[in-house]
Amino acid sequence: MSSTLPPVAPDTPVEAIGVTPDDVAADGAEPVSPLAHAVGQLTQRLTDQQRAVVAHRGRHARVAAVAGSGKTTTLVARVLSLLAEGIPAQRILVLMFNRSAREDFVAKLAQSAPPGTRLPDVRTFHSIGHRLTTTLVRWGCLAPRELIQQDWALERLLKQAAQRALGDADRADREAALEGERLEALAQFCDLVKAEMCEPTLLYERMNLGEHTGHFVESFAQLEQLLEQHGQMTYADLLYRPLRQLEKEPETRARIQGHLQHVIIDEYQDINEAQQRMLALLAGAPSTAASSPAVTGESSSTVAEVMAVGDANQCIYEWRGARPDYMLTRFAESFPSPLDFPLSYTFRHGHRLALAANHAIAANARRPDQLCLAAPGTPPTRLFEGQGAASLVAALTAWRDAGRSGAEAAVLVRSWALSVPVQLQLLKAGIPFRLGQGDRFVFRLPLVQALAGYLELARDATRLRDPAHLMLLFTQPTAFVARERLERLCQQLADSQRWPRKEDPMLEGLKPLQRRNLHKRWKLLCDLPSLGDWAPARLLRHVVDELEADKVLRRAAARRDKGEEDVRLLDVLIEQAGELANDPEAFVNLLRNPVEDAADGVLITTVHGAKGLEWPLVGLWGMNEEDFPAYSRDNPLSPERLEEERRLCYVGVTRAREQLHLWRDGGTHAPSRFLAELCVEDCSRLGDWIHGAGKRAKLARQQAGEGDAPSREAAPGEASSENTETLRVSAPALGEAYLARLPLVRHGITPPTLEASPRPRAEQQSKPGGVGKTADAASSRRQPRSGGRHSRTSSSPRSEVSGVLQSVGGWKVGQRVAHDTFGEGVIEEVSGNDTNPLVEVRFADGSKRRLIASRAPLSAL
Repeated sequence: MSSTLPPVAPDTPVEAIGVTPDDVAADGAEPVSPLAHAVGQLTQRLTDQQRAVVAHRGRHARVAAVAGSGKTTTLVARVLSLLAEGIPAQRILVLMFNRSAREDFVAKLAQSAPPGTRLPDVRTFHSIGHRLTTTLVRWGCLAPRELIQQDWALERLLKQAAQRALGDADRADREAALEGERLEALAQFCDLVKAEMCEPTLLYERMNLGEHTGHFVESFAQLEQLLEQHGQMTYADLLYRPLRQLEKEPETRARIQGHLQHVIIDEYQDINEAQQRMLALLAGAPSTAASSPAVTGESSSTVAEVMAVGDANQCIYEWRGARPDYMLTRFAESFPSPLDFPLSYTFRHGHRLALAANHAIAANARRPDQLCLAAPGTPPTRLFEGQGAASLVAALTAWRDAGRSGAEAAVLVRSWALSVPVQLQLLKAGIPFRLGQGDRFVFRLPLVQALAGYLELARDATRLRDPAHLMLLFTQPTAFVARERLERLCQQLADSQRWPRKEDPMLEGLKPLQRRNLHKRWKLLCDLPSLGDWAPARLLRHVVDELEADKVLRRAAARRDKGEEDVRLLDVLIEQAGELANDPEAFVNLLRNPVEDAADGVLITTVHGAKGLEWPLVGLWGMNEEDFPAYSRDNPLSPERLEEERRLCYVGVTRAREQLHLWRDGGTHAPSRFLAELCVEDCSRLGDWIHGAGKRAKLARQQAGEGDAPSREAAPGEASSENTETLRVSAPALGEAYLARLPLVRHGITPPTLEASPRPRAEQQSKPGGVGKTADAASSRRQPRSGGRHSRTSSSPRSEVSGVLQSVGGWKVGQRVAHDTFGEGVIEEVSGNDTNPLVEVRFADGSKRRLIASRAPLSAL
């Protein structure tokens, strides 16, 4: 269910908040204070909605702020307003989500306040936890511990905990547990146990972890023992330890409560369970901790007024414990009867993108009942859809040719694997770029280095004598063998050029499967020089198939989503090899290019990394099914995950100010369902009408009275002098709701009549992927995918529409089928000929398979 935000009176007077610069002392009264004067200056620039937030007193409040709504300025004004009322700074607490946001808010607060003003604490949850920990240690309630700040120190403890948990497990499992990715996943698991304040067993059952992670629950217990033994703590303990202590000790809790009158928390949608309970504790509200009945049965005599500000549509950190429910429902459970305030106007982008943002999130059930509206004066943001690298390069080239800096543009990807084609294409086109994470440059990725190494070996057989080169190829993808053993094996192979005998001590202790896999890889390496004339894409595909690299990567990953990302990286590299070069050496040189960040270059980063930021030009690359939203046969979408993916899309599109580009690749991947949900053409059409109507109204006023006299407001139901237009859109109700929020009637403008545009028959089917019912409005304008041509020599009946094959050999696009292994699905594409028909089937779990219909255990339903 969506959470309804009641309307707030739009005409809150400025006098309810502060004073204006024109206020002067009257009848001998004392002049206004510099602080009250500063508040008046700030509030003059605010909207009615923002002023209502600043003026609110007397109850808890929840503020739903759309992207770009000016919430930071609003919160600065609220803090100064509270100070101007005489509320002591030490009785006000402002909580920010991270250090960067805190520093930004502190700077704006100091800039807006008169010199010498004492300002309240602005803190992150970690800094609050650190202060509480110090206090509780001083009071003798907690044992002193040293914070682990070096990664290597934490990694050492994690290794010890994992080894203790595994006990007498075989050597292979113990070695796998010590691999870097698995230790990182273990660290995340332990942090999440503390963030969610739950039992490790319950969390493990809920998480989608990969193989070789069954020791995580016991490892958590062992890590806790080691931390206590060594007198150390992690960053997660900064909240976890004081919170557990305070929840079970009423007397200690009473000593820290009752000191605050107002608490303001920003980015509330990103809060987790531990932070929610700490917030309630600091404010003096009853805790919701189920395990602490003593806590839930009491409350402080003085409960601070809490104002939570955020946007449930931008909750994208569920993997860290955040949930949109905290903003939508949980806040009211901890802080009863809050008053809701919307900040609905964005100052970042224009009507076209505001409409698209509303479409992007409309299909989510867990969302606020709130529209994003473009404020007057916002830029008329333009929306573009494109396909393939040529569209990407053309857009960025045109941007730079227009005199704009590359630093004003950002290309966002769902995962770092999808940044690889962007990097390679920009390298080839000579367009400077920079990365949100420097270790994600193509030439620095271990898997990319290895694939380049396979290509180099095919061109130069002498590399078989280089132990370092062999080591690279034996470790990527992993051979599930300890690194020390592989180093010795590679040195021996480089020296002898022969596989060791069965009784060789080098192979002692290896399992039969490990021996077979290592021997198979050596044979592949020896064969590669004879394949040096193959095209890069063909050669890489051969390597991947021979090593069964996709299975290896999925098995090696500690999290299923990480395994899928690595597999997608393989696919991306092979696709790029086929698109960029027929010469292995040229492709290797491109992969090996030691490019550095260009200060004026286009930024490439993930959507997660872009949250809270904005650019004049933003492009989303990889708008394909299975890429965005991200899912696979082994990691299908659930309704909850689809909603999170949709929120991620919403965050991505709302980063743009002037231009938004949506690019999908030029391969055979189906367009993302999000392209259809965004309704780019409809939003552009309706946005054009709104911008045009505003210009026509302004021109009419100027012609009537040189723009000095306001237009007469039309009576309800009265038509203006303009002829009513009719626009066909896919979602008339959403468009009408948007138009209803604009002051059209006040300016004598009659809104257009919106009618539902007819949908092609194919759009009325449910989208693939296992969840969702949104139709794909883009299907009618898709380009034919490669490989879909019917053989011209066939004399059998065939069906083609616009050059795209519809049926072959009795199999038809849209036909429901059943597979003995994969279950039921729908044929999305057919190719080949009647003798050897190929079908591409989307199965109910979200996977897509290309099958030889005559051989596969496939039957029509």
